Amino acid sequence: MDKTVGIVGLGIMGGAIARNLVARGWHVVGFDTDAAKCAELAEAGVAIVESVAHVARNTPIVMTSLPTPSAVESVAKQIAESGAPQRIVVELSTLTLADKLRFEAALKKAGHIALDCPLSGTGAQAKMRDLIVYASGDSAAIAKCNQLFADFGKQSADLGAYGNGSRMKFVANHLVAIHNVATAEAMILAERAGLDPKLVVEMVGPGAGGSRMFQMRAPMMVEGKYEPATMKVSTWKKDMAIIAEFADDVGVETPMFTLTQPVYTQAMTMGLGDQDTAAVFEVLKKNIVKAAKSGK
Repeated sequence: MDKTVGIVGLGIMGGAIARNLVARGWHVVGFDTDAAKCAELAEAGVAIVESVAHVARNTPIVMTSLPTPSAVESVAKQIAESGAPQRIVVELSTLTLADKLRFEAALKKAGHIALDCPLSGTGAQAKMRDLIVYASGDSAAIAKCNQLFADFGKQSADLGAYGNGSRMKFVANHLVAIHNVATAEAMILAERAGLDPKLVVEMVGPGAGGSRMFQMRAPMMVEGKYEPATMKVSTWKKDMAIIAEFADDVGVETPMFTLTQPVYTQAMTMGLGDQDTAAVFEVLKKNIVKAAKSGK
């Protein structure tokens, strides 16, 4: 098979994926608007080109990992106008269904095949190839991407109709939002109880009460270090708004998810937007101290 792939967006996720693919023998052609990221990935063996159009014209499969709907819309337009023959364009970002459908429509009009394939996992997991690919769209195109997915993730599935990948991601992220705050609450409880926090991480994580988020983020809470972020609070707030909109659209109440939202909002007001979502620990800690001082 042709092990050539393009990646547009070389940030936390895209950059980690690019590195893993290069290590597994792929010729990775990349582009990002950030020159520093391009320089860093060039040193890792990624062939950096000067535009999205260059990526599209030189790779049969293009993956996009982008931060905002406007960036995704712009990239779709640039691929559509590139003059490239039919490409499979794999959209990895977390976006609303409406944004994903606009992406598909723009590319379909130009003769390309768009796939909706958001990822379950953080930047740290991406480095370890510990990602799950929620693939949806044209089944034949997904089948052509299976080896690609296997070389940067641990599991993938064809979820059927385009958009089902995003629907699955919303369900997964709903749980992540809750698990992050639940982990912080548990670690505060352990701290106040006088338990050794490192032993709590060691013993609770693998047990029935543990979760992947506990195993990843409880150690960060123990150290009080939330950088470099595997998922920034500011980015996560954007994802949570998408999930809330999705739940509302399908008519489902999400009381536990809803209760976590003010915690992330407070993290933003505390200036923690660029730090990892594990920083919600600092929010709960501050609130406990405040409550103790007020005698509550």
